[in-house]
Amino acid sequence: MSSRDTGSPSAGPSASGLLNGLVVIGLAVLACGCAGPKAQPTTPAAAGLSCVDDSLVCRQRREAALGTLLADKERTWINQPPDAAAYASGVRLFAYKKRKGELTCAELAIGVSEAKSARSTLRAASDRLTPGQIARGAMLGDEIEKELQRERRKRCKT
Repeated sequence: MSSRDTGSPSAGPSASGLLNGLVVIGLAVLACGCAGPKAQPTTPAAAGLSCVDDSLVCRQRREAALGTLLADKERTWINQPPDAAAYASGVRLFAYKKRKGELTCAELAIGVSEAKSARSTLRAASDRLTPGQIARGAMLGDEIEKELQRERRKRCKT
């Protein structure tokens, strides 16, 4: 019989006990997320859209979310309204930038409107976002708005 079986206090933690502890800690960290105390998004795209800090986890989530949006051949994300965190993360705006040449004229119009709304939406969320997040999101929105307007003028009758 080993000292682990006897319940001896000098036996120390078992390997399986340490592994279980690490799993619990890992799950707790994932549950906390980087967007704050609200419920965690259920899809990779949603997780990346709401992750606005500069941690490695958030950068990875935003990258995954962008990949998900770009892989959506039907671009269903365009018809889903963004919130301030989505503007602050930049994921949707970068997706518009990457796909601008493929967007229909109607989708370009939605993109222009969305990018134009970034600044005011971000400012209205000043209680949840830092001044830097607001400024970066607003500048990106302004840049993407101009790019989409150029693309729209080039290809669409307005």
